[in-house]
Amino acid sequence: MNRITFFYPVDLQFFAGEKTEKATPKKKQDARKKGQVVKSADISPAFGLLTVFLVLTALGSSMFHSMQNLFRESLITFSTWQVNQENLGIITAKVGWEAVKIVGPVLAAVFVVSLVANYAQVGWLFTTETLKFKLEKLNPIQGFKRMFSLRSLVELGKSLFKIGAGILVAYTILWDVREELTTLSLQPLEAAISFAGAEATKLGMYIGLLLFILAVFDYAYQKYEHEKNLRMSKQDIKDEHKMSEGDPLVKGKIRERQRSMAIRRMMQELPKADVVITNPTHFAVAIRYDAKEMHAPTVIAKGQDYMALRIKDVAKKHRIVTMENKPLARALYSQVEIGQPIPEELFKAVAEVLAYVYKLQGKVK
Repeated sequence: MNRITFFYPVDLQFFAGEKTEKATPKKKQDARKKGQVVKSADISPAFGLLTVFLVLTALGSSMFHSMQNLFRESLITFSTWQVNQENLGIITAKVGWEAVKIVGPVLAAVFVVSLVANYAQVGWLFTTETLKFKLEKLNPIQGFKRMFSLRSLVELGKSLFKIGAGILVAYTILWDVREELTTLSLQPLEAAISFAGAEATKLGMYIGLLLFILAVFDYAYQKYEHEKNLRMSKQDIKDEHKMSEGDPLVKGKIRERQRSMAIRRMMQELPKADVVITNPTHFAVAIRYDAKEMHAPTVIAKGQDYMALRIKDVAKKHRIVTMENKPLARALYSQVEIGQPIPEELFKAVAEVLAYVYKLQGKVK
């Protein structure tokens, strides 16, 4: 029985753009410059809340007594003062200073812990990229998409879960002390305040601990999302490599242009040569020596194969002596760069060549 097979054309380029590769260090660095870093918005509030209640646990008693003294002084001392501008200034300054001493340690601790929490997540980072005005932010369609995106739904789910978990923790703690709460109004004022403060601190510590645990999971999620958003396709990596290392085609053209300029300069200097030493066909080296300007003879041009023929043609055109010396031509070509003086070990051989040339030309240098 014959079987019919259907062939569907598949464009492999469709898969080339899939972002399956991890971000390169350069991509991560560029993202950081734009303010795109791994950061959980829940870390700092969680640490801040824990810090507040830890400080209250440690200093709550002294803070309570300081507040008592402040209220006592306000009711006993300040109430007897005459109301005028001078006394109001004194009262305001004194009450303000006492209030700073009471709440100052809490605020300072929260400030320091918040800085440490932010630094632990992103390090020192200052960028104005996030402050730049972008027209796409005013696009209602894009705003609607962001509002109902998967990320927005996840954030909504996290918020609802935090609220529900917080209510559950509060209900559990308050349920355990429900009998004490019903008789709280019958207790002395100081005992009632002490009990309420202790339970409030306990509640705050538990909620802070809950937020901290949730923040750890949120940080892991934010890191996953960050790395996912920075993923690159294989083509992206190739393009980045070209950008950083340079396109081979462009670099090749630049090198070719540089070679052309170097050859042009070399050919312009060639007519100043005293002699051209050849292989005779494979190598040609042009040497110039001026005792007033140079400490030693200098190679001003050299070439191999086709370039050697060009050097010999220019030498012939300008009536420069061409002399065949295979060992010397090879040694000069391999050991001396253009514009450099010849090495000491070749002094004698080159001196003999120059002496012969000067003798032919009737020169003495």
